[in-house]
Formats: sequence, structure tokens, C-alpha cells
Amino acid sequence: MNDSSGGDPSGRTRRRLLAAGASATALGLAGCLGAREGPVPEPTVTNERIDDGWRLLDESESAVFERTYGPATVRALERTLIYEYVSVAEALDETFDASGSPVVFFATRIDLRPALDGLPAGVGRGRLMAEVETAAVDAFRARLRSAGTDGLEEVDEGTTTVVVGHTATAWRFAGEFALDGEAPLPDGSTTAVDEAVGVTARLAVWHDGTDVLVAGGAFPSEAVTAVIGDAVPGSLDGETVVESIADAEAAAALATDPAAFDEEVSVLIVSVE
Repeated sequence: MNDSSGGDPSGRTRRRLLAAGASATALGLAGCLGAREGPVPEPTVTNERIDDGWRLLDESESAVFERTYGPATVRALERTLIYEYVSVAEALDETFDASGSPVVFFATRIDLRPALDGLPAGVGRGRLMAEVETAAVDAFRARLRSAGTDGLEEVDEGTTTVVVGHTATAWRFAGEFALDGEAPLPDGSTTAVDEAVGVTARLAVWHDGTDVLVAGGAFPSEAVTAVIGDAVPGSLDGETVVESIADAEAAAALATDPAAFDEEVSVLIVSVE
């Protein structure tokens, strides 16, 4: 389901938060190697999973930066799509009135004008790609912060191969998504829930022969209901708490195995074209 959530106030709030993060970080991104005119084509998430459970939350088009290399002035343009996993976002909204979500995904196409081959000999692909990668990591941190995931730390850097065969630089990060609310207790009182859910985030950057593509996503590294269960006293478990506040569907969404989200995000990242 790729619901645009047009009438959902919480969806609008999340759009504003993520759009603000995208605007704040756009100037940090560097970009690609095409020589086209007109708008940058939107990136395409080719795996069909993007239509099953995810919704397009926001998109942006902007002039990323303008820099001078010797006699050449380079202008970078970007187009980004931001998605969130619907069931988790809605469950957190219903349970804790949260405006963000730890399960998000984005894809960006970056176009550098003029093309790399048209730049002075002293400005090579390696230099530009290094700038792109550094800026993409910084933008990734800020974008996830806007979605509620903070304290992002790099855990690993390596490479991966995307579906069409290009090699991407890939990173894994760890962060935290804050839970802040109240949970009902059997005696009719409530208890504060002020805990952090561990988050794993993945990012990849590659050159497809024309453009630079950036794709990344994040997901809980532990079941959200397990964290809720640890936060409440007695023998209450997290699923029971969520079900008492929202419903069984919300409880099931927040009890999802992190491995399922990891597979989902990883498959989507390498499918971007």
C-alpha cells in the first residue's frame, strides 16, 4: 500500500519534520555526473516491496550547491523521495502521539552539471565522489534526526553491489529513537515511558554511469514492544500495553522482528535506479 496520507494530520506533521530535515541538509549534498537539461528525474525504487506497507511521505527538488573548480562552475541538483513504514508510524502515533518513526527509507538522485568529463583535468571522479560520500553521510544523520532517530554513530563501512551491478560504498550506523509517553497500569493508574529504542541504519552511495544515487533507511534493532515492556513495572508485557492504548494491530506492528525490517530496507536500497 502506497498511501499518500493526504488527510492524516500526523502524516502532515511527519512530512513537515522530514521536509525540514531535507531542506536543512540539501546544501550538504554533492552530486553527479550527468549533462542533461531540465529537471532531475526522480529516483526509482524498483522493488515491489515499496508498494506494500510503505507510503511516500515527502519529496524534494533543489539546487544542492554551486562550486567553482578552476575555470568551471559546477552546479549540483537533487531529487529525493522519502518513505515511512505505515503500520509502525501509525502505531507510534496512536500509542505515544509520536510525530516521527524509526522505520524510514529514502532515495536521492544527484546530477552534477556540467558532466564530470567536462571538468578540468585536475578535478577527477575520485575527488567528487569522496565529497559526495562525506556529504551524504552528514545529510543522512540530519534526515534521520528529523524523523526522531538521534545519536547516530558509524558502526561499519564497506561495499555492496546494487541490483544493476554497480558497486556502492555502504555504511551501517547505530542510533536511538526516543519513546516518551504514558502507559496504563492494571490498578487504573499510569506510568511514564521514557526509553530509547535502538535503531540500525543503512546507507549506500554509488555512481550509475550518469548520476550519483544515494539510498538509505533505518529500522529498530530491537522490538519496540520489548522496550515498552522493560519500561513498565510488574509483569506487564509491551504488547499488552500497546494493545490497551491502541489495538492489537498496533501491538503487532511494534512487535515486528528487527530482522524483517533489516531485510526490507536492505532490499530496497540496492533496488534504487
